[in-house]
Amino acid sequence: MTDQLRLAVIGASGYTGGELLRLLSLHPKVKICQVVASSKSEGLSVSSLLPNLSKIIDVQLSPLDVPTIAKEVDLVFLSLPHTQSLEPVADFLSHKKLVIDLSADYRIQDPQVYKQWYQTTHSHPDLLKKAVYGLPELHRSAIRKSQLVAVPGCYPTVAILQLAPFIVQNLIEPTSIIIDAKSGVSGGGRSPAIGFHFPESHEAIHAYKIGAHRHLPEIEQGLNQLISASDKRTSAPLSLMFTPHLIPINRGILSTAYASLKSDIEPLKMNDVYHQFYQDEPFIRIFPKAETVNPRNLRGANFCDLSYTYDPRTSHIISSGAIDNLVKGAAGQAIQCMNLMVGFPETLGLTGPGLFP
Repeated sequence: MTDQLRLAVIGASGYTGGELLRLLSLHPKVKICQVVASSKSEGLSVSSLLPNLSKIIDVQLSPLDVPTIAKEVDLVFLSLPHTQSLEPVADFLSHKKLVIDLSADYRIQDPQVYKQWYQTTHSHPDLLKKAVYGLPELHRSAIRKSQLVAVPGCYPTVAILQLAPFIVQNLIEPTSIIIDAKSGVSGGGRSPAIGFHFPESHEAIHAYKIGAHRHLPEIEQGLNQLISASDKRTSAPLSLMFTPHLIPINRGILSTAYASLKSDIEPLKMNDVYHQFYQDEPFIRIFPKAETVNPRNLRGANFCDLSYTYDPRTSHIISSGAIDNLVKGAAGQAIQCMNLMVGFPETLGLTGPGLFP
């Protein structure tokens, strides 16, 4: 791989695509060669859609012409709506390009589960076996060897990271997990919708898609993989309760997870569970108090902040996790995966702190 990695970003007009371009503009080892948005934007400048990138990225928006783009780049990011990445991913792979997909189209390993939750038959089930789930803290070695990485969703990123140490060390009852998560309105995307209209979302909070959010099977898949990787257990797959909420902030997720401690576990063994599990992880920050875990501290940053408390009255673990849904929950994590795939330092271009205040 040359010093200057040549990139294409497909689907640049959304919040995730825009954030991907912003972060890539800060990366010292890449060159953005092709940027694709909607067909009606062809020939316009990137800054016409994303004014914050004026004088930063001087590239014209191109059509989605896979053969032409493939000749000019080494790696392709796709940030298209769900179900719309199926064919472009396969096409770029056929041209021997490295591909990082930020949609859900290659996250779910079982094509029947994908069809159930996305109401679309997966057209390339063979590629699902080759796709690596792009959560570096848990799948780093596989990402390094992969040609296709499926970047996790925002809710699954924080939920899996906050629960992984307890699952791997067999400390909690898998069937007891309840996740209560709250996300800013940018998680709904840039396309106008009534629920994200300012008068509807400002000074408001509500739960939505209770028991039916598309990230639910992704969270369960990620945690079940951790269970099956252990040779100590042969328990049935876990299922959990997940309730997302919309809150009136632009970006950020706060996830609170509850799980009962196994009856044969001494609470004293819970000391430093996060520190021991994540001690070498550059983008995981552990805090002693849950009050410090706040998405306000993570705006624009690729960190995941974690804390947990043991409640002796109910014998439950209460975990708090926070991320910026557009960075560690999407674009930043995608770049983290890119760095691993091409042999760059994993943290390259991603070490900036969050904005404050």
